[in-house]
Amino acid sequence: MLFRSAAVSCGGEKVGAIIEVEGLTKVYARGIVAVKEVTFAVEEGEIFGFLGPNGAGKSTTIMMLTTLIKPTAGRAFVAGFDVVREPGRVRLCIGYVSQELAVDDNLSGRDNLFLQAGFYHLPRGEARARCDELLKMMGLYERADDLVETYSGGMRKRLDIACGLIHRPKVLFLDEPTVGLDTQTRHQIWGYIKALREKYGMTIFMTTHYMEEADALCDRIAIIDRGVIKAVGAPAALKDRLGGDVVTLRFKEAPAEKIREAVAALEGLAGVRGVKHQDGDCFIVARGGGELIPQIFQVLQPLGVGVERVTLKRPSLDDVYLYYTGRELRDETGSKEEAMRARMLMRRVRGA
Repeated sequence: MLFRSAAVSCGGEKVGAIIEVEGLTKVYARGIVAVKEVTFAVEEGEIFGFLGPNGAGKSTTIMMLTTLIKPTAGRAFVAGFDVVREPGRVRLCIGYVSQELAVDDNLSGRDNLFLQAGFYHLPRGEARARCDELLKMMGLYERADDLVETYSGGMRKRLDIACGLIHRPKVLFLDEPTVGLDTQTRHQIWGYIKALREKYGMTIFMTTHYMEEADALCDRIAIIDRGVIKAVGAPAALKDRLGGDVVTLRFKEAPAEKIREAVAALEGLAGVRGVKHQDGDCFIVARGGGELIPQIFQVLQPLGVGVERVTLKRPSLDDVYLYYTGRELRDETGSKEEAMRARMLMRRVRGA
């Protein structure tokens, strides 16, 4: 059972875990389980990331935490407020930037920000000052009065993030903040995200399927796959947790029984800490990987299992993901059901 901090106003009283989630579950129509009993906590002031492919349950989790959809089961608190029982108070404490751009192309950048300020009933003078501050911070001040339809994709994303900051939220939710952007623009967005934490001490909860992004930005990450959290920790700690070198083998074609015998034999080698086998690839975590490779071939030869290729390296975040999920993280589209849910949700939000 998670300890829930006492509810606080969004005026600045400090809490420990600013996001607390216990057994959160979302089941859609026809029994589609998008998120299954996830439990985690996010400390105030940290950048916390959900890492996983499209369809893993990242966006569904973030939408439950931002009160856009209700969970089927479990509990979640943001800044001490229950996302189901106190959605209005949660919304006052958070900013949310979805995957889809929410800025209006027919307005200027400044007018988009003023529009958002109006939703939060900010006094005109204060709204003007905050707009200027955010436009300068996001590198948009020189183009503030131009129509957004003339902005590049990266400029629109920066404006979208600025809109989520106009009311100075305690927690900023970013759903795939750099998806579809080129490498240079992606690195610029990373800089802005880091600046938000440094300048405002803001807690940032982000989702991503980019390994490099999670490694560069997040204090801690949760690896999520098929709606289930597989591991939580700092990127460096997760790599260290593998406990050694990573040896990857590609077996030559062989009967399934022979492959099973080969995997079992590899598990019995001295220094081996874990073995995962998926689609012909064998993923081995071991101490002293260089010395282990000759032993691998000695063990496999009498079993009649050949090796097409072998690689040796220190653990990366890709290796961590592969170890915990048994598959590589690819930039792939989500299921038809998830795409349909996303379209329905965006229509409902826009019509609200």
